[in-house]
Amino acid sequence: MKTRILFRARVLIPILSIFMAVTSCGPMVFTAGTNPPPPPWFYPNRLEVVRYVYFPNYSFYYDLSARTYIYLEGNVWVRRRVLPPRYSHLDLRRTKYERIKGYQKEDIRSYHEEHNANRGRSNRSG
Repeated sequence: MKTRILFRARVLIPILSIFMAVTSCGPMVFTAGTNPPPPPWFYPNRLEVVRYVYFPNYSFYYDLSARTYIYLEGNVWVRRRVLPPRYSHLDLRRTKYERIKGYQKEDIRSYHEEHNANRGRSNRSG
């Protein structure tokens, strides 16, 4: 009986210690694939499965799994590792962004058209 309790203690205490150490490190993000950690401006406040982050003030996305920015160039959505010069003044750590939860497809254009068609419009008249 004592050996059983000692065995459980020897197994459970290290597992609990590891769990507590990992959870005390702060939030964790799980994305599709084995990629490096998210960029420094992206710091979630809870455990989430997120692929895209949207910057509503500037209408561009960041794909966490492909590590690319997605933005309109003319009428075409393009993917680039860096933002174009027109966004060089942005401090993405201080810029408002939204996590796009539950959307994992490659085609961000259809998502954008469906979810942002009426963004910025008001129902108020006068």
